Amino acid sequence: MPDHTSSEQIAISAKNISKIFNITEDIQNTVKQRLFSIFNRPTAKKVEALKLMSFEIKKGECFGIVGRNGSGKSTLVKVLAGVYPVDTGYVKTTGTTMLMNLGVGMSHELTARENIYVSGSVLGLKIKEIDQIFDKIIDFAELNEFVDTKIKYFSSGMLARLGFSIAVNAGADIMFLDEIFAVGDFKFQEKAIKIFEKSWIEGKTVVLISHSMDIIQQYCQRVAYVKKGELIHVGSPAETIAMYLNDEGNQTA
Repeated sequence: MPDHTSSEQIAISAKNISKIFNITEDIQNTVKQRLFSIFNRPTAKKVEALKLMSFEIKKGECFGIVGRNGSGKSTLVKVLAGVYPVDTGYVKTTGTTMLMNLGVGMSHELTARENIYVSGSVLGLKIKEIDQIFDKIIDFAELNEFVDTKIKYFSSGMLARLGFSIAVNAGADIMFLDEIFAVGDFKFQEKAIKIFEKSWIEGKTVVLISHSMDIIQQYCQRVAYVKKGELIHVGSPAETIAMYLNDEGNQTA
């Protein structure tokens, strides 16, 4: 089947994007270092989290991202989701988006109930529409006893369940899943995986980070390999995973 990628079929377009973090190094481990630090300003270090890259993600596609810890995967997802601004280039998204990464995008000073209504409103739902799916969100997230608890007291698993349940039931067009299958208990992981196996996921655009190559292989149509902030390859799951694992083997040998 021919691959037509008109603008109407593109959910995310990233063009010449990059991201640099300025980190201040202020090492004062000894008395001598502390004394000298009075006269010497902390040095600023630039970290290239993302090097210049461009790619597109199609509507309805499950797009995987693989790479070692610290490779820039999570930074890339946060840039695509609009959490971090780009330093160069631009990111264009079509449709409502939601990032699921330990409660990113939710206010930790608000309760689960309040976050559901705020997140639902951001996704374009009216109050009455949120009312109709509220119980479903809480039931799926298994948070019935914590509806009016501030989420700053939630465990990482509880945050992940709440974020995933909101996105699933509130109908975000584009979902960013950062290690969602690695957080929470086994029972919830099974529920999350079943969502991927149901027709609900059809028509949704998903950007998936996972250390599980089985999950990437099973659910993604294309996969990006990121290494030290650089986009090494975008291709089929089989070829990209093989390249990543082969590279990993060379690095650890």
